[in-house]
Amino acid sequence: MHVRCPDRLPEETYRQVLELLSDLSPVVQALPPSAALVELKGALRYHGVGARRLGEVLRVRTISLLGVDIRVGIGPSITVAATASGQITGPGGVLAIAPEHAAHWLAPLPVQALHGIGPRQAAALRDYGVHNVGLLAAVPPATVQRLLGGRAGRTAADRARGIDPRPVVPRALPASACVRHSFDRHTLDGAAVRAALLDLVVQLGVLLRGRGQAARSLTLTLRFAGGTHWEKTRRLPAASAHDEDLRTLAYQLMDAAALQRGRLTGLALKGEDLVDADQVAEQISLDQARESRLVAEAAMDRIRAKYGPTTIGPATTAPLHRAS
Repeated sequence: MHVRCPDRLPEETYRQVLELLSDLSPVVQALPPSAALVELKGALRYHGVGARRLGEVLRVRTISLLGVDIRVGIGPSITVAATASGQITGPGGVLAIAPEHAAHWLAPLPVQALHGIGPRQAAALRDYGVHNVGLLAAVPPATVQRLLGGRAGRTAADRARGIDPRPVVPRALPASACVRHSFDRHTLDGAAVRAALLDLVVQLGVLLRGRGQAARSLTLTLRFAGGTHWEKTRRLPAASAHDEDLRTLAYQLMDAAALQRGRLTGLALKGEDLVDADQVAEQISLDQARESRLVAEAAMDRIRAKYGPTTIGPATTAPLHRAS
């Protein structure tokens, strides 16, 4: 089963969809930001119903519980299921392709509809008169390899024939941690905004260290008056949960927004692609100032743990000015 959620689905809602999928089958592979694969072999025996029925039940649950309609493709392989979900018109629906009908169903589809065929590959195939999947399946694999390249050609030729041995590999959505700040009134970029961002950095660092995690990337979201928003993601040089590293990247993200007179209503800072802190290699640093700050950070964490998270806040807004 290949499930496509609506574009720009909030991450929290996407996680809830994955939870509903896990109720159907224990083998679920998240395909962020808005798709997933489900292995149905064991699920069909367990639930005692057909594959299409499971797809319909899933769709009813997402609509009734989450208010989200989904497109569900079902087939004998990942390629067929993903191609089927892509052929559903409208916001949602279920399309199930029986194994014995897969080749016949694929044949009349345009080559660009076959899952895994990109725009450039489709254009190259059309230039040589290969307009649909049936023609692609009829072309000798060696010819397809000359047109698309060795590995890509072999993959395309096999999938046009319904050959796709890839298994569904259980994979959960990478964990994330998010902190938010809302302004009481519309606020222009300046000391107040930068102070709020620094506070979010401290909150996120405390949250990550308390959970024993480190972030590989940060996402900054700015919400503006009128309902619009700006969002940008950048990766950290190395996974970290230290305030200093998070602060440096957060300021770079804010500078990248190049705000002029935009009126802000809120900020959100999200640590993404989280890993366990014990998996992060700590290099020996010759920077004594940094080592001292890390010692102080650990001491402040112990104070917060004993006296409460708001006992210590950001020390100063002085470092908030843009670097020259």
